[in-house]
Amino acid sequence: MDEVVEVGIVGGGPTGLLLACELALAGVRVRVFERRTEPVRESRALTMHPRSLEVLALRGLEERFLSQGRPLPTGHFGMLDTRLDFSGLDTTYRFTLFLPQAVTEALLEERARELGVDLRRGHAVEELLQDVESVELSGTTEGRPFRCHARYVVGADGARSIVRQLAGIAFPGTDTTRTSMLGDVTLGSPPASPFLALTNARGGVVIVPLGPGIHRIIVTDSEREGTPLKEPVTLDELRASITRIAGSDLGMREPRWLSRFGNETRLAERYRAGRVLLAGDAAHMHFPAGGQGLNVGLQDAMNLGWKLAAVLKEGAPDALLDSYHRERHGVGHALLRNTEAQAALMGFTPETLALRELMNGLLKHPAVNRQLAEHLGGLDVRYPALDVLGSTNEASLLPEWTGRRLPDLELQRFVGGTQRLYSALHGGRWLRLQVTLSTRMFPDTVAGMEPSWRPRAEFLYARPAQEGELLQGVGWMLIRPDGHVARAWA
Repeated sequence: MDEVVEVGIVGGGPTGLLLACELALAGVRVRVFERRTEPVRESRALTMHPRSLEVLALRGLEERFLSQGRPLPTGHFGMLDTRLDFSGLDTTYRFTLFLPQAVTEALLEERARELGVDLRRGHAVEELLQDVESVELSGTTEGRPFRCHARYVVGADGARSIVRQLAGIAFPGTDTTRTSMLGDVTLGSPPASPFLALTNARGGVVIVPLGPGIHRIIVTDSEREGTPLKEPVTLDELRASITRIAGSDLGMREPRWLSRFGNETRLAERYRAGRVLLAGDAAHMHFPAGGQGLNVGLQDAMNLGWKLAAVLKEGAPDALLDSYHRERHGVGHALLRNTEAQAALMGFTPETLALRELMNGLLKHPAVNRQLAEHLGGLDVRYPALDVLGSTNEASLLPEWTGRRLPDLELQRFVGGTQRLYSALHGGRWLRLQVTLSTRMFPDTVAGMEPSWRPRAEFLYARPAQEGELLQGVGWMLIRPDGHVARAWA
């Protein structure tokens, strides 16, 4: 018998799991299909960026991750010597969190199961058919066929996404032209610095500790970067390359994972095709500079989750889902451009080394450093006005606030006591925030929305606990479930 759910998610990595959590929080019947039978033990990504930590804090989950990771106050752009400084950013999380992807996945799976998410491991989706009302997924599990009908399907199944292919969504871009190696190994003579980055005319090396006695080594060898992606990495190859570049193999032994990766770069032509949507690596593929893929995927999931839930549970117009492409496709494009720029900086010709020297100097200027730190940290994203909210001619509207993300402000409630802003968003609902004491009623934003949609919203009457310019001149705000401002009024 065919099974029926509201949303089927193909892919049980961080993006798919966070999306499942968002949907389950809203009471959506969701099922995750993951082709692997066991959780992935290798960790391609190792860092969580400030905006991703904010995304988790919006649902009250941040402490689970902070307790397992290690805060690092700086990041990198193109492995330049001058580090990006996160300490002055406008966020509670002024750091990157060093946290292996395997741990991130385990924590998200734990939360998903708490919310009753139906996670089906060992289920390989092979066919997809959609009509105007639903999507049919079919495939195999342990050699037996399965079939499921869903109102919507999301492909969160990685760069080789079967969902994207079956939905007929183009994935234009460029093929691999350079490859690098990574190895998780034991080092008999590890470097004195816990984080080592070295670039010269022979190549580039990055070394970071993963745990007791284990280090990750990432190597781009100027003489080996033309090696085909499918050629397996050997310990001897890795040892020879790091010796040539760094002058020593650091006593390398006992490889736990060896892999080769390239700079193939692609972006889905559209993030939505009818009732099929894409998120994470299924929508964007790029050189893995700075662990941005995982972070942008988590932020895709947050953006899509509350919108799908609104359509399914609140009667929001289907057009709300079109805003997902409008808002996140541009973020994906910016991701590809910055990773291409970083890959270019990781070259070894005299011209590139000269460019690196120039960029190292530019990053010493606080404004330049901050701009790149905000971009990599995911804090500079601003969205256009949501069409489904309709137009308003109110003279008190403050358009400069539309689409901005809000940090987790400490607020002073008018009735007494303090409260963090994000705590009012833990339930995944909209928030109507009144910032000033006034006899005037909250603006009638609902009247300007589509007649069929009356989104559920929490109410909070509070002002910033600390004096400052933030929210200066603001009287009321309508805040989206993802912490971005929908509208603000004086």
